[in-house]
Amino acid sequence: MLLVATVAVLAVVVLSLPASLLRRLLPPGLTAADFSGTLWHGSAGSVLLNGRSLGAVEWRLHPGSLLGLALTADLHWVKVGFVADGTVQLSSQGLIARNAEGGGPIEDLHDVGVAQTWRGLTNFKLGVLQLAFPQSPNGSVNLVAVSGDLNLTDVSSTQVANGADLGGYTLHMADPKLAPGSDASAELTDNGGPLALHATIRLTADGHTGMLSGTIKARADAPQALRREVDTLAELHLPDAQGNIPVDLEFTL
Repeated sequence: MLLVATVAVLAVVVLSLPASLLRRLLPPGLTAADFSGTLWHGSAGSVLLNGRSLGAVEWRLHPGSLLGLALTADLHWVKVGFVADGTVQLSSQGLIARNAEGGGPIEDLHDVGVAQTWRGLTNFKLGVLQLAFPQSPNGSVNLVAVSGDLNLTDVSSTQVANGADLGGYTLHMADPKLAPGSDASAELTDNGGPLALHATIRLTADGHTGMLSGTIKARADAPQALRREVDTLAELHLPDAQGNIPVDLEFTL
């Protein structure tokens, strides 16, 4: 009964507290402004992580989380045309999102890590996404756990085949939690576009570098500019009997 009474009192108090008090509970590197509503149910029109804009958020706080060292809330996130919803637990150590889903144009995520040259639409559904926040001003956010699916459509890049449509792809992430020092893995497959692609992606433990390994093949209806780039790739990597070209691409996020 004491616990129930405590939660009830806290809930009444929080109902009357301004949303701007949330800024005092945010971990280093994460800042927010343009608040409205209350700490219980409010919004921040501007959220920044290490100076990079994360867009705007609306939240509805879980009252029980006030008894612990982490805040738990149902979150609605908007970054231009990119929208996501999920349950998020936030602490000084990091962020855990569960049952998150949403999507939008990937170009709306350019200033949070997506390369400027890429375009397309995405939708995703994640069982869990866990990030560890930097513990120093010069640190970086690290990936701790991830599982779920991400679908891409109408993908293109100004650096690939003169910006030709590259089709659609599905990224399946099966690792619910990464062991210390281990790599995250995901399977990337095409959805019947101009490229036949099957690859495995591995991200290093710090989450900022990765390796894509698999095979690629241009289908008959592929744009000519894309076929030329695939033919150039075939000169460097001998195709197998079915015409699949092995690829190994190291990249930085």
